[in-house]
Amino acid sequence: MKELFQHAANTDGITVRVAVNFLPEQSRPQDGKWFWVYHIRIENHRDERVQLITRHWRITDGNGIVNIVDGEGVVGEQPTLAPGQSHDYVSGCPLATPHGSMEGFYTFRRHGGDLLEVRIPFFPLAAPATAG
Repeated sequence: MKELFQHAANTDGITVRVAVNFLPEQSRPQDGKWFWVYHIRIENHRDERVQLITRHWRITDGNGIVNIVDGEGVVGEQPTLAPGQSHDYVSGCPLATPHGSMEGFYTFRRHGGDLLEVRIPFFPLAAPATAG
């Protein structure tokens, strides 16, 4: 079964696609904990090799509280993508509310050393009404 990417953004020839799913088995609404898993696919449509160096996430919960997460790479990797290549990874996000959102950007290093900021599309985190 092919996964459906619900959200996408393209910046200067690099496409970031996101699929997000609520995980009831990892959530405990009675304890104020909701959990989502998201699958990211990064596609290099440029004519040069690029390397993902850092990530910047803006995670907002249902109360409007913003958590900024900056770090190196993604899930412990700083992948290099040749022209036409893609990189997939899966991660998760816990929240203290049943609704919220995520968005951000990756910083890539181009072949010549210049940096390129690539947008991660905004995507909502929404638990089903039955989850709390």
